[in-house]
Amino acid sequence: MKKKLGLIVNPIAGMGGSVGLKGTDGKKTLSQAKQLGAIPRAHIRTTEAFKELSSIKNSIELYTYPHEMGEEQAKVCSYTPKILGSISKGKTTSLDTKNAAKDMLNHKVDLILFVGGDGTARDIYEVVGDKIPVLGVPAGVKIHSSSFAINPRAAGSLATKFLQGLIELREAEVMDIDEEAFRQNVLSAKLYGYLKVPHEEQMVQNVKIGSIPSQRETIESIAWEIISNMKEDYYIIGPGTTTKSILRKLNLEYSLLGVDIVYQKKLIASDINENQILKIIDGKKSKIVVTVIGGQGYLFGRGNQQISFKVIKKVGKDNIIIVASEDKIISLKGNPLLVDTNDEEINKMLKGYFRVTTGYRRSMMYRIA
Repeated sequence: MKKKLGLIVNPIAGMGGSVGLKGTDGKKTLSQAKQLGAIPRAHIRTTEAFKELSSIKNSIELYTYPHEMGEEQAKVCSYTPKILGSISKGKTTSLDTKNAAKDMLNHKVDLILFVGGDGTARDIYEVVGDKIPVLGVPAGVKIHSSSFAINPRAAGSLATKFLQGLIELREAEVMDIDEEAFRQNVLSAKLYGYLKVPHEEQMVQNVKIGSIPSQRETIESIAWEIISNMKEDYYIIGPGTTTKSILRKLNLEYSLLGVDIVYQKKLIASDINENQILKIIDGKKSKIVVTVIGGQGYLFGRGNQQISFKVIKKVGKDNIIIVASEDKIISLKGNPLLVDTNDEEINKMLKGYFRVTTGYRRSMMYRIA
C-alpha cells in the first residue's frame, strides 16, 4: 500500500529576510517586502527537498493544496498530486495553511511535509497537535522551532526514511516570536506546543538557545579582540548580542537583530538589506562578522538572510569572522556548524574548518558541514 504524504507550501515564507524585514507576517509587511524586491524562495526549497524523495516516488500518494501552496511544485517534480481545498491564487493566508492541515488530517496522511517558518509550524500545530507526524522544510526568516530539518535536502531524506519505516518520531518544540517586537530589536519567543517529528541525529535542528547573563564578560572580551584587529575594511556586522557587543564597545548605535556596517570604527549603515549591503561594499575590501545560533549551530540562513550568498561570494570565504563564546560552542555537543544560504555552490565553498574567536586572544578551530 502506498504511503500518503501531505505537502503544504507557504509561498511567501522567507521573503522578508534578504530585504531586512525579519519576517513576512501580515499583508502590510508582505507588500513592503515585494516593493523592496523580495524574491519568493519557498518553491526552490520544495524542489530541493523532493529531489531526496525520488527513490520512493512510486510508493507515495501525494496530497497537496492548489497552485503555489504545493500543486505547482509537485508537478515541477513530476508528481500527479491529489489536490485538496481551494485558495485565492496569489493571496494565501495563514487560514489557508490551517485549512490544508485540517484536510490532510481528515485524509489521514502518514506525514505532513511543510515548507515555511515558525509561523507556518505554529499554524499547523494549532490544527493537528500530536495527531499525525509533521516535518518542516526551513524556508522562513526566523526558525526557532526544532520541528525543522537542518536544510531542504535533509528534510527530503528524513521524510524518505520515515515513510520507509526506518526512523522513529520524537516530540519537537513549536516556537514563534512577535515579529513587530522583533523589528524593534526586542526578541520575545514563546513555546506553543510540540509536534511529532521524524528524528535522526544531526539532521533535525535543535531549538534556538540565546546568550545567558554569565556570558557577558566573555562577549565583551570577544568584542575587544575584534576591535583590536580591525583594519581598513568595511565590516558587515550580523545580528545577535555577541556581534553587536562590538558596536556597543565602539559607542555606536546598532540594530540588535539587523545587519549594520562599520568602516574606520564608525557606523556607515544600520539595519540594511541585501541590496544595500551589495551597493555599499561594491569594489571595497570587506569582512563579515557573524555569530553562531546557540543550540542550532547556524552561521548563515537563519535570521541573517540579508547576508545572502551573493554577499558572501563578493566578500569571500577568507574574510568571514566567526565569533562565539566557548559555552555556545560546547552546547553544540560536537555537532558541526551549519550554513543554509539558498545556493549549493556557496554552501559547499563554506565547508571545512574555520577559526572561531571565543575571547580576547582566544580562539578555536571548528568545522562547518
